[in-house]
Amino acid sequence: MFEVKKLPYDMKALEPFVSEKTLSFHYGKHYPNYVNTLNKLIEGTEFEKMSLEDIISSTYGKADKQAIFNNAGQVWNHEFLWKSMSPNGGAPKGSLLAKITEQFGSYDDFKTQLKNAAVGQFGSGWAWVCEQDGMIKILTTANGDTPIARGIKPLLNIDVWEHAYYLDYQNRRADHVDAFINHLANWSQIA
Repeated sequence: MFEVKKLPYDMKALEPFVSEKTLSFHYGKHYPNYVNTLNKLIEGTEFEKMSLEDIISSTYGKADKQAIFNNAGQVWNHEFLWKSMSPNGGAPKGSLLAKITEQFGSYDDFKTQLKNAAVGQFGSGWAWVCEQDGMIKILTTANGDTPIARGIKPLLNIDVWEHAYYLDYQNRRADHVDAFINHLANWSQIA
């Protein structure tokens, strides 16, 4: 059975960009709900002994397994999100910055494209920085979908479900995304 994983920082560590109150709901209520729901859905099934990644790949695209896929995806996406944020976030450095600049023209152009993707994701979902075929890609997924279902390697994700930002930013998703990219993005995990 899956368990709620410990945050890699204190609940107040991301302030003022993500408040302790937001994190207490996001990490303390939404994420455990996905874990608990997934555990209930897989109990006594062939998925009970599988890894999270194997559950995701085994249920992807199967309408009769959509609830399992969504909850497994949300568990994976949130666990990846906790690592994608850091109180010491900011701009990438070194070879990662060079690769971004080479592919996108400049880091500012990359940030603009990432922000546009995140803000433009209709409804609930995620914005991702991924690596595919040696290239850095920006993509979005809806609801509990995740790039790993299609064999794409995520490097960083931004949660654009309202529960990730509404207490701090209300309907200002763009402000949430700006704060994430400019202050919280944990580029050191990628490098």
